[in-house]
Amino acid sequence: MARGNSAQTQVFYKGSTDVTFTIFVESEELVTEWKNDPSIPLSQVVAGWTILVPEHDKRGILKTASNMQLEEEFGTSNEDEIVKKVLQQGSIQTRSDTERIGVTNESQGPRTAH
Repeated sequence: MARGNSAQTQVFYKGSTDVTFTIFVESEELVTEWKNDPSIPLSQVVAGWTILVPEHDKRGILKTASNMQLEEEFGTSNEDEIVKKVLQQGSIQTRSDTERIGVTNESQGPRTAH
């Protein structure tokens, strides 16, 4: 996932069950190219094959959609078919974070008491 000032692009699909499904994509331009030429491999467009939904009552926190949610909304749990539908019918949003997200001290440094 992008860190720092890198742009993050997501496609949002508002389902009939009032659940918003989200997938991360490489860029808005690649999604547009794929819509015009579906022979472009999805692996070049999608940045991870996880279909996400908001966690219950937690704004901004996403979790993986359950098979039940996918079946209820799309009539299938086949992720390829669902990703195609989300890309075709969803709305694209790109944002750039001004801060780094993630572990800032990956080595965790020395853990001795002072």
